[in-house]
Amino acid sequence: MKTINGSELKSMLISGANNLFNYYPEVDTLNVFPVPDGDTGTNMNLTFSSGIKEIGNLHTHEIGAVAKSFSRGLLMGARGNSGVILSQIFKGIALQLEHKDSVGAVELAKAFVRGQKVAYKAVMKPVEGTILTVIREASDNTLAVIEHHHTIKDVFEKLVEFGNVSLENTPELLPVLKEVGVVDSGGFGLIKILEGMAAYLNNESIEKKDESDITINNFEGEVFIDNHEGEYGYCTEFLVQLENQDDFNEKDLRSYLEDLGNSIVVVNDDDIVKVHVHTLDPGKALSKAITLGSMLKVKIENMQEQADNNDNFKNIEPKEQAIIAVASGSGIEKMFKELRVDHIISGGQTMNPSTKDFIKAIKALNAKKIIILPNNSNIILAANQAKDELSELEIEVVPSKTIIQGMVACINYNPDLSFDDNVTRMNEALNEVKSGEVTFAIKNTIFGGRKINKNDYMGIFEKDVVSNGHDLLEITKDLIKEMVDDDSELVTLIYGDNVETKLLNDVVSYVEDTYDLEVESIAGMQSLYSFYVGVE
Repeated sequence: MKTINGSELKSMLISGANNLFNYYPEVDTLNVFPVPDGDTGTNMNLTFSSGIKEIGNLHTHEIGAVAKSFSRGLLMGARGNSGVILSQIFKGIALQLEHKDSVGAVELAKAFVRGQKVAYKAVMKPVEGTILTVIREASDNTLAVIEHHHTIKDVFEKLVEFGNVSLENTPELLPVLKEVGVVDSGGFGLIKILEGMAAYLNNESIEKKDESDITINNFEGEVFIDNHEGEYGYCTEFLVQLENQDDFNEKDLRSYLEDLGNSIVVVNDDDIVKVHVHTLDPGKALSKAITLGSMLKVKIENMQEQADNNDNFKNIEPKEQAIIAVASGSGIEKMFKELRVDHIISGGQTMNPSTKDFIKAIKALNAKKIIILPNNSNIILAANQAKDELSELEIEVVPSKTIIQGMVACINYNPDLSFDDNVTRMNEALNEVKSGEVTFAIKNTIFGGRKINKNDYMGIFEKDVVSNGHDLLEITKDLIKEMVDDDSELVTLIYGDNVETKLLNDVVSYVEDTYDLEVESIAGMQSLYSFYVGVE
């Protein structure tokens, strides 16, 4: 095949998407940077699936039209840094193929080079040893050897060949990968896409496996439904790999969940358990999950927010300025609303909102000028993509990387000031607070030379794990000790739904007795994170 048209590209993309789907749980297991939270494969799969959906009913032989439509679908569904970078790779490819009916080998190789350049440009501080490195080295080296007499098959064979060499070298470029002994998860996911596309050219198109074959979702089991449907709450799903299959008691799990909520689904397939529950307290469901084994996947959606959007985002009076914040946890959401946030998008470390989520919220608010607080470094790119998509509006992304930074930024917002003054004040506020958090590890790992065991609590200061162990109080105290200095005046504790009153009081007493600082505690009700800690 000397050239490729739009119909053939569409078939290749579908084969690539199927291959990624078949491997995305494995991509998740590779995700250990900066902490082992495991969501890269999920984000990439959801992103790529969004692109496939966009071109599903597109019937054209023009390669430029297919590439543009696919790129648009990726952008609207992009989740997490890995998803946004993936969308940018294919945006660059689409730009190179624009208005073309078909292309040959050299032009296609150039398209991938342009893809990596667009992706690098989208990232403020590119990190080598990631998906960016893999696409750059694969595309640059491929273009260097491809000539006009080569076939499309030759291009993809070289992309896969050079991409795999680059992937194997990622641990040499990113020390944390080398410490743990894995390759970059995003780069691995990209290779699976390229391999799937190459398979089509070899007349071996990849088919999507049954979900049961890759141990996700499609399990045989009983469905338990509580007919009491009085409150919205949170749609909570998680997937657990049992630590001890013989000790698992399905009846006890059902009983526990029935006390928490309704619309319950419990499915057990060998060493994997899938749970779905509608509950007002998702943290208790997740706390139970981690006692069973390793959580492979978590999804929490605020059904109350969805209902509120449907009911209240109609006929909203126009505002001059509005704030959108990303948050998870009923207490944190309440806090942001009290700090003049107009709309909250549910999300966080394991639930990265898409560009489409931001666009929907922006349009619904009916405001002339909008400030977005991502409150997580993995969400900033998606927020910026939404800003770029709605260039006709005045939108500013204040790049808050933590809930604490978002909170302090909101405190510095003044509705009586101009939009520009507020953006300046909120950006400056990000540097006025130190952020830390206490969470737990989902697997055994090594980070910065520190051995971390599965289910250890971890005290994380900015990007560094500064303490870990089984004693939540001691880990929290160690974290605060690292954060407080002679200039500190205030410690803010946003505590999660697993923190009991005695533990909170012990932490507050420790700070007051040891440092004679003012302490403010807020019931965040967030899951997975015992404490968000701020020091000013």
